[in-house]
Amino acid sequence: MSKEKEAKYPLDPLIEVMDKLLAPDGCPWDRKQNHSTLKRYLLEETYEVLEAIDEGNMNKLCEELGDLLLQVVFHSALGDRANQFTINDVIEGITDKMVRRHPHVFGNVTVSGPEDVLHNWEVIKAQEKGRQKEKSLLGSVPKDMPSLMHAYKVQERAAKVGFDWPDIKGAWDKVYEELEELDVAVNKKEEIYEELGDLLFSIVNVSRFLKINPEEALLAAIRKFRFRFAFIENKIGENGKNIDDYCMEELDMWWEESKVIKKN
Repeated sequence: MSKEKEAKYPLDPLIEVMDKLLAPDGCPWDRKQNHSTLKRYLLEETYEVLEAIDEGNMNKLCEELGDLLLQVVFHSALGDRANQFTINDVIEGITDKMVRRHPHVFGNVTVSGPEDVLHNWEVIKAQEKGRQKEKSLLGSVPKDMPSLMHAYKVQERAAKVGFDWPDIKGAWDKVYEELEELDVAVNKKEEIYEELGDLLFSIVNVSRFLKINPEEALLAAIRKFRFRFAFIENKIGENGKNIDDYCMEELDMWWEESKVIKKN
């Protein structure tokens, strides 16, 4: 590698590719995009990163992180063209933030463990946000978050100011209360929607007390279901038949078999 190449910031080649794609003689598809149209791709790439982590596939993780990085560079390039911000602003901003929020590393603050680090982080974050004070404690929670994580975050924020049960029993009791209300409302279309939402919200509260990310827990359950259903489909395929050729009892037998295989 030449000294000139070594002197370049590692992101430069990718930035140059993006600049070329957005140039007048660049890619028609890329030139047509804006921050809003790219939202779906940012979300998709984020979930693909999470999937690679869950699979423990480091080669895939490396590739998916690259795809996610591309989204950062893409949005930064659009910001640059609108004279709003550049990739350097993005990098400088996060670098300064990490230094500010780690005074025990870059300053003279002493901490006794991770709990102190998290406490200091929140204090410093609140001081920073004080410059643009939110009207509500929940105002800074992104409204476009996945619903389970959104619920988790607003509950977490409320709990920080004491709006919470003293222990998990209160959260459990609320789940059973909401379950009963859903059962009562099951034949009332105008009520069932709201009651189902209340039940889901209360279950997220239990996950918060258990310190379990509800989004990840549900994704794990979905992956488990997909594995078991695929097992059934493979068994059906081996017999050269269709799924509707079997009764539920036969399908359930394979379902139980898939549980044993997954455990082993």
